[in-house]
Amino acid sequence: MAKDVLEVDGIVTDALPNAMFKVELEGLKKEVLCHISGKIRMNYIKIVPGDKVKVEINPYSLDKGRITYRYK
Repeated sequence: MAKDVLEVDGIVTDALPNAMFKVELEGLKKEVLCHISGKIRMNYIKIVPGDKVKVEINPYSLDKGRITYRYK
């Protein structure tokens, strides 16, 4: 089964409760509500506003996403 996701880079603008973040996408200038993927949560990787991250977005719902990678 193919994985239908869009991978986009963005910058975290706001940290919300329950490991949710607002991320501004670079190419689109759109803000998306994102949660943390399981691998980032298991490895205790901290994400703070201002971090550059990789976001997976479902093409059917473009206003929610999942943070899958934090750049150094």
